[in-house]
Amino acid sequence: MTTKSRARDLGIPLPGTPGALNAITDVPGVEVGGVELLSSQDPSLASRGIQVQTGVTAILPRGRDPKPKPVWAGQFSLNGNGEMTGSHWVRDGGWLAGPIMISNSHAIGPCHTAAVRWMIETYGATWEDNHLWAMPVVAETYDGVLNDINGLHVTEVHARAAIDAARPGPVREGNSGGGAGMICYEFKGGTGTSSRVVDIDGQRFTMGALVQANHGLRPWLTVAGTRVGEVMTEDRILDMVTERGSIIVILGTDLPLSPGQLERLARRAAIGIGRGGTPGGNNSGDIFLAFSTANEMPLPQLSGPWRQMTVLNDEELDPVYLAAVEAVEEAVLNALCAADDTPLARSAAGICRAIDTQQLKRTLGLSEG
Repeated sequence: MTTKSRARDLGIPLPGTPGALNAITDVPGVEVGGVELLSSQDPSLASRGIQVQTGVTAILPRGRDPKPKPVWAGQFSLNGNGEMTGSHWVRDGGWLAGPIMISNSHAIGPCHTAAVRWMIETYGATWEDNHLWAMPVVAETYDGVLNDINGLHVTEVHARAAIDAARPGPVREGNSGGGAGMICYEFKGGTGTSSRVVDIDGQRFTMGALVQANHGLRPWLTVAGTRVGEVMTEDRILDMVTERGSIIVILGTDLPLSPGQLERLARRAAIGIGRGGTPGGNNSGDIFLAFSTANEMPLPQLSGPWRQMTVLNDEELDPVYLAAVEAVEEAVLNALCAADDTPLARSAAGICRAIDTQQLKRTLGLSEG
């Protein structure tokens, strides 16, 4: 767990009321885990003299419930230069089951296999006796600037370890899980999370966001409405003349929302990342998924001919959309603030610097300390 201050703790004026952990795990039942592969800690990982700096993040929307139950879901791609498996079915079926995995661009296969195996083992006879299939969600961003991505170091064992490490509670940010080798606005990026409390009709709900932030060019970076990237120009990765990263956003909530509403919610992640300054560059995969743990019921294949759901009136969605936008914006900032300096992977010397939070505070006109 990083000991660095998160964005809100630095005094950055961020709107909205976060949950107790300010994390996607504020949504009841959601668990998050991750593993890292670091040649800085295990020199045996180094390949061809290139460092390994990668990992896997796993999200369990329903924790370790032994009964397979869907979470209702919606998906949206702002720019599709990336991958999220299972997204076609989410758009058509409106639900998913099993883990959500995030890693690097060349690790989709082992992560998918690990998620399928976990589902078969966890759901046991239910899967075998009913001819059910596993269609997990696995998403990626490219970490080849800081990691020997072509060495294919992530295996099914590592992906399964991320699932097994999933827990409720605080989420490790920055150089953690799948975010270990990611770059954000030419600073070290990675994993970030945040949450918002939403009150509707006297009931309290939670909106949580988790991002794998690997996107943006330095001049674009905007924090709390200030274009800080135009001032914080030191230690840029100078060969980044076009955006070549991506960002994955996962939104989770306990609000009762329909698949159609969740697809519209996923779209709002684009506004959240846009608040940070990115236009969604041509070479970026800006891919978003939203799920709801409400309306718990058996899988459709194990249900009768009729199903009933409680869903929020569309007229009440404005504060829900706003909560998602705010949580995504803050999650990206938390990824930046938690990250640590990381050497570039290849032979050219260089460091991808973490953002200097004291300089950031000065740029924003905040008191240092």
